[in-house]
Amino acid sequence: MEPRLFDLDLQLLADSVLMIISVFVLFLAASYFLFNPVREMLAKRQAKIKDELDSAAKDKEDAEGLKKQYEDKLKNIDKEAEEILSDARKRAQENENRIVADAKEEAARIIERAKVEAELEKQKAADDMKREMIVLASMMAGKVVKASIDTTVQESLVNETLKEIGESTWQS
Repeated sequence: MEPRLFDLDLQLLADSVLMIISVFVLFLAASYFLFNPVREMLAKRQAKIKDELDSAAKDKEDAEGLKKQYEDKLKNIDKEAEEILSDARKRAQENENRIVADAKEEAARIIERAKVEAELEKQKAADDMKREMIVLASMMAGKVVKASIDTTVQESLVNETLKEIGESTWQS
């Protein structure tokens, strides 16, 4: 028999089968102890990256929403400022009107009080005039009594004096 390059004998087949079984067992052991933990680590990392991407996308959406909300507020800020200023002007006008009305009422009260005081002074002056007339009439009556004029003459003198002076003269 001639030697062959590749000789298939029973020993080679047994060694080959044993080698295949050992490689398969070694593959299973390596898969269980090495590949599965690496796969789990990669799956966890992939899940973590996916969660971070989802979170970043959600944060981006929230930020865009807030940005839009702030832009809307900035657009409306002029309107709000104008409304606030308009309201302040309106309140200031109301306060001004109220103060003017109060001042007019106070002025009216002061004028009314002055009129009342003037009327009282006028009445007082009239009363003083009456008292002076009474004093004058009594002095005149005293003189008449001294001159022994009768009562009819005395009454006519008082009436005549009162007519001469007149009520409008001493009341004005």
